[in-house]
Amino acid sequence: MSLVTSKELLLKAHKEGYAVGAFNVENMEMVMAVLRAAEEQHSPVIMQTTPGTLRFAGPDWYYANVRTAADEASVPVVMHLDHGDSFELALKAFHTGYTSIMIDGSKLPFEENISLTASVVRACHAGGIPVEGELGKVGGKEDDLENGDDNPYTDPAEAEEFVKRTQVDFLAVGIGTAHGVYKGTPHVNQEVLAEIRKRVDIPLVMHGTSGVPDDQVQACIALGISKVNYATDLRIAYTRGVREFLTANPKAFDPKKYAVEGMELVTAYVKQKMEMLGSAGKG
Repeated sequence: MSLVTSKELLLKAHKEGYAVGAFNVENMEMVMAVLRAAEEQHSPVIMQTTPGTLRFAGPDWYYANVRTAADEASVPVVMHLDHGDSFELALKAFHTGYTSIMIDGSKLPFEENISLTASVVRACHAGGIPVEGELGKVGGKEDDLENGDDNPYTDPAEAEEFVKRTQVDFLAVGIGTAHGVYKGTPHVNQEVLAEIRKRVDIPLVMHGTSGVPDDQVQACIALGISKVNYATDLRIAYTRGVREFLTANPKAFDPKKYAVEGMELVTAYVKQKMEMLGSAGKG
């Protein structure tokens, strides 16, 4: 199966009341591990890279890995740009072959965010590629992305105007989540999400979900979340597997052997999330 766009997956999830997991992949091994989970769960899957990851290696390197995975897969696979931070990067990923683009103008004033997002939408829609925008702030720090905790929530009225004026396909909303490792138990503001859903009838996206209790995630899916992002927990799982193997086998030097341990933990994590999100069996 070749790569597909996120639009067909998320509209189906939106209609049927489940969510598709979007998992940040940092290397070939993580791509392989996430694909294995998707195959075993017969689940659609979104693999994504951030600007920080793309500064480590260009989008063509990651695209080649995910495209190869998709070509070998029996389930739908999407290649998504997560938190695209400029028009130029969004178009670079688009021209590379990414099948889903996010442009994150959430740090900008409202009108500037609309202008930037609408420009990316026009360019990508011309090539049949859907676009995710963001309104409100997801706090914390992940990669080179950092937001403060001031005014984190998306204003429902602004969300309605933003979607209408930009024509984005999906909207990432600020509902109290944060990137990185939480210092305490996060509490998602479901009331804000419910108000946004009343005004916006497109798939909504939840960022900063690593560490959010599963019951809160499922409650958000019931309120209209159709795409759920995971990054930090995958990095932690992969690193833990590698570290445990090298601690137990200090003379080991073959990367394939210790990578397998990290891959197994990533696969197990992703499988559990796919089951919880309700996407298992939807591929």
